[in-house]
Amino acid sequence: MDEQENGASGAEQLANGADNSPIAGLISQYVKDLSFENPNAPAIYQSQEPPQIDVQFNIGAAQVGEDVHEIVLKIDVKSECAGTVAFVVDLSYAGLFGLRNIPAEHIQPFLLGEAPRILFPFARRVLADAVRDGGFPPLLLEPIDFGALYQQQAEQRLASGDMPPEDAGHA
Repeated sequence: MDEQENGASGAEQLANGADNSPIAGLISQYVKDLSFENPNAPAIYQSQEPPQIDVQFNIGAAQVGEDVHEIVLKIDVKSECAGTVAFVVDLSYAGLFGLRNIPAEHIQPFLLGEAPRILFPFARRVLADAVRDGGFPPLLLEPIDFGALYQQQAEQRLASGDMPPEDAGHA
């Protein structure tokens, strides 16, 4: 009987220990802000020049609750044909991520590397649809390795002395 009680006690400890396992998950995702401008329509549709497209990314992270972080993937696109603006798109696509029992050194790499990777395909679709709905061919952005970009920026900050070595994983 003692062995059975010990076995049950051991199982309870495992069950309690499971509550301490690291968990990261997407709670929800949404368009936070979307702007499409077509300032030179309808004349721009007559242009035979191939467009020059400039794409800029920015990632923001904020803690919005206990164990809840909002990640905002901001994508700004400007397209010009022969020096004339064809279209401008500003998209802020956000997601709420729940993080529990994540070691401190892994939080920033997740928030600035993995979370944007999860959001990107959805933001890419919203952007492509907005450009298409504006009368242009859909703009399909190439996939981006946000984890590698995060790591590269952390190494640059470390090399330039902007970040102490013990904070290298927290950039």
